[in-house]
Amino acid sequence: MQQEVVLCAASAYEKKFYINPMFDGIPQSVKDELKIMCVLFTEDVGGILELVYNEDGELEFRTSFDEGDYLYDEIGSVLKVKELQRTKPELLDSLQLFYQVIME
Repeated sequence: MQQEVVLCAASAYEKKFYINPMFDGIPQSVKDELKIMCVLFTEDVGGILELVYNEDGELEFRTSFDEGDYLYDEIGSVLKVKELQRTKPELLDSLQLFYQVIME
């Protein structure tokens, strides 16, 4: 069993985007698309978004927010994750396949 690995994260609080250096091999266009997707997500609903490979190598969206952040849209975050899963299946599938083939 493996441990979880963070692919990337964006924070509405720090106005920052992070991509794990382990994934430097991903094409720049994919990194750019991830950055746009994650930053727009946090601009829209607030909080923090992480894309994480779980122990099974599956890519998951994880959202969190600071306690006392009354502007965070919890319902909107769930809907936005579902929207991204529906509108970006090629990107998400290719990232999962990349991880399973290259990183495992």
